Amino acid sequence: MTARRALGSIVILSVLALPLFAGGKGDIQKYFSDAAARAKATSNPAEKRQILDESFNTMFRALDMAQSLPFISKSDSIGIVRFKATLKERQDELAGRNGYVRVADTQLNAFSNYVVQGMEQADEVITISLVTLIIIVLILLLLL
Repeated sequence: MTARRALGSIVILSVLALPLFAGGKGDIQKYFSDAAARAKATSNPAEKRQILDESFNTMFRALDMAQSLPFISKSDSIGIVRFKATLKERQDELAGRNGYVRVADTQLNAFSNYVVQGMEQADEVITISLVTLIIIVLILLLLL
């Protein structure tokens, strides 16, 4: 009975991993793109800030969970740390912390575009293996 469950779990995870394998980094970019679209859809600056801040916090939770897994390699852990540092800078800029000037209410839509573009360019700077990326996306889906 235990062998059946293990085999069933492997099959289910494999089926779920196939679409994630195709998406990979695109799924993380889509996550921030969706958050930007939700922020742009509201006219209230406080709501825009809240949507953007919550998207950062959710991504931080997913990255922390993935990084704490025992089988994450040292190089992936370094990649996650770099990615978190990039996100932290954007979050600090949004809130006006740690030496950043707070993003003006009239610039929140442009800032959300800037964050999405930054995630697209992060691919060139931050290296995380596909397996770890899939784990991050799965955790992110569970948090949403």
